Amino acid sequence: MTDYQPIDCGRYSMLELAIMRRRRLRLRWHTPGEPARECEGLAVDLVTRHHEEFLIFQAGDKTHEIRLDHISRMDAASE
Repeated sequence: MTDYQPIDCGRYSMLELAIMRRRRLRLRWHTPGEPARECEGLAVDLVTRHHEEFLIFQAGDKTHEIRLDHISRMDAASE
């Protein structure tokens, strides 16, 4: 069983729009046992695996797979 907590529909919709419109985002997220991370990049895709939802996020030359309930802050990046 997973401890995943589904996110608010409005936040999910914001991610879908960012992907469709290729908008850059500034995200802050945490992974249990690690310090919080923050960076700016491009939301690429949303995927579901084992009843958990993830954002594929491209920041520079790194691709992150971030579990949606681990995102603590999400803003439009400055253009």
